[in-house]
Amino acid sequence: MTEPSGETAPEAPEDLDQDAAEEDAAEQEAAGREDAAPSSGTAGASEASEAVESSGTEAADGTEASKDAAPELSEAQAELAAQRELRARIEARKAEKSGPVESGGKLSGTAADLLAAVRAVEGGSASGGAFYAPAPEPPRAPRPPETTVRPAAPAAPPAPTAGALAGVREVLARGGAPETLAGQVAAALGEQAAEALTEDPWRLLAVTGVRPEQADGFARALLGGACGPDDPRRAVALTVWLLDRAALQGHTALTLDEVAAGLARHEVPDPEKAVETAVSEGAVLVFQEEEAEPEDAEEGEPSEVAVASDEGPVEPPLLGLDRYALAEESLADGLARLVRTVTAEEWDGGELERAVGGHGLVLHTGGEAARAEPLALAAAARERGLRVLVTVHDAERPGDEERAAGTTVPLAALLSGTAGPGRDEEGALALDLLVVLDAPQLDVETGAMLVEALPDGCRLVLGGDPEVLGSAGPGAVFADALAARVCPRVASRRPDPGPLGELVSGIGVGELNQVEAPGKEVVIVPVRDAGEAVHRTVQLVADSVPRAFGLSPEQTRVITVGHGGSAGTRALNTALKQRLNPGPGRFGGYDPGDRVAYAPAPGRTVTGTVLGADPEGLRLSTGEGEVVVPKERVESALRHGWALTAHQAAGGRWPAVVVVLPGDAAPGLSRPWVYTAFGRAERHLSVVHGVDQALPRSVAEVLAPARTTRLRPLLIGLLATPDEE
Repeated sequence: MTEPSGETAPEAPEDLDQDAAEEDAAEQEAAGREDAAPSSGTAGASEASEAVESSGTEAADGTEASKDAAPELSEAQAELAAQRELRARIEARKAEKSGPVESGGKLSGTAADLLAAVRAVEGGSASGGAFYAPAPEPPRAPRPPETTVRPAAPAAPPAPTAGALAGVREVLARGGAPETLAGQVAAALGEQAAEALTEDPWRLLAVTGVRPEQADGFARALLGGACGPDDPRRAVALTVWLLDRAALQGHTALTLDEVAAGLARHEVPDPEKAVETAVSEGAVLVFQEEEAEPEDAEEGEPSEVAVASDEGPVEPPLLGLDRYALAEESLADGLARLVRTVTAEEWDGGELERAVGGHGLVLHTGGEAARAEPLALAAAARERGLRVLVTVHDAERPGDEERAAGTTVPLAALLSGTAGPGRDEEGALALDLLVVLDAPQLDVETGAMLVEALPDGCRLVLGGDPEVLGSAGPGAVFADALAARVCPRVASRRPDPGPLGELVSGIGVGELNQVEAPGKEVVIVPVRDAGEAVHRTVQLVADSVPRAFGLSPEQTRVITVGHGGSAGTRALNTALKQRLNPGPGRFGGYDPGDRVAYAPAPGRTVTGTVLGADPEGLRLSTGEGEVVVPKERVESALRHGWALTAHQAAGGRWPAVVVVLPGDAAPGLSRPWVYTAFGRAERHLSVVHGVDQALPRSVAEVLAPARTTRLRPLLIGLLATPDEE
């Protein structure tokens, strides 16, 4: 297996160094998150305090969480508030269902006991209060009568009061934990957080970044000898924590065995009893889906199930959190609704146009060149007089003309109400056809909110490249829809052009081929260590690429394995700032002109440039317009952004890309990671290469780990008869 190279000489040319970059295999990094807080001792309260203080907390994008008190209302929270409003509507629709979701009919033994506990909670015969207090819902803004007027964004939930914060600080101090966690604890547990934490100290695990050993030390300081490893409160909190951690890796559920094994690793004496306690308390849900095989499965092909029964195959029982269960069920219901409410029509044109004319849901697959096909579909549908919109994952992807015309908008802006068509009094978007590009980046909650906002009879096209890394958030919406085989799937035959297209296409089938690159479209820069990798990367971005291609440093993006390490995003961004925009960092570590990556919501990254600062916060210029990051959120939600992880870069494209692969990147490499990182380049790719044969080996042998989700069987159950392809 040879490495891609546009050069035959062993050394890179002076004008254009070569480079290789790989992204972190840890799925937390996939979501743009850093590794969890460092472990701490567990002997007592003082050790717990040191551990929590040293680790702090982390934001969902991987930055350390702010040490200030509760977050304040900001423009950045408008999107989250709009999502909460849509989620409330999803919950209302679910409440209208005639009965609970069918699950668990064929369980026996421990699984049957768990299901019985769930039904007891649902029936009111057992206590089932939610383990974590739900966040207060924002007041609904009245909707205007005109469907073409965009509704105002709802107000964000009120911040915790000063009294609530003071109470939490007092409890944290008694337990030896940093008082700076008060704001996050209050935000997670609500106005009665102090009382809740006093009653159950393990609820400290609700704060992102707090580890079980830290919560154990905190509990011992508060409860003394009244607590132990078999404490039911600890069992419930650890079960929820394990499922939260799984969500960072893309799972919406885990098997009973996986949860029990995780509890055993944290020294829970009776894991099965601990799971049963968590279910009976209503903290987690248990599911048993019957596996309905699609009709086009090959005869005699074995079904991938772990349990068989006299009535048919069933999936192994799963445990999940209600928020992801609700999202997956709502998404499946919404997709089924679109399929059933569209009136089939005969559309002239190619395969994609004909499929969309006759169906409410169509999946389109292909590489970068294939994006032209759904765009052409949208143009043809507008000529038919339909209300059409194309939405993309990255705000930098739409062209200026498309963005100005309102025909292509970022998905986050569409959901928040800051772009796109108006909504009717029911909150439905005024659309006849929605085309979603970059569909592999859809997580299950975003997908549910999007589909819920579509009116009956609206056609939906989900398009994207199934080979790229999946969503930063939990779920595998596009992959599950493809696997369910319940709607037409149109595969583009349009190849990506040029040496870059040839290289990336080979990676997609597991081959790292040498390609002819007469225009230096692909080059390799071998390095011996991480220090040399950082030096060569800065040289490429600042000198070589601009000189060879006439591109500015702003048109080049660096992609690396993760945030930490000697050649992670932190180290690279520090070096790039010193070269490209040196300054004292007078605005919370940032200067005007700094390239930054901003996380307005968990799992989503927006790139931009610092404009300046005012009393409200740090002002950024982004693809979504000017954004103000409140000073309280600068530390937790902002990073320098010359260098990104591959998950942060997924959905984006830049004229030049420098992929950095230091020696310690090898364990994090996989075929989807390399495919995604290399595929972000439009004109030129440099690979700063320090992993030797680990690169071709990862392309040939290492696939992304499968995600445990429920969407596929839910779709098959609702739409058991597949449409003709």
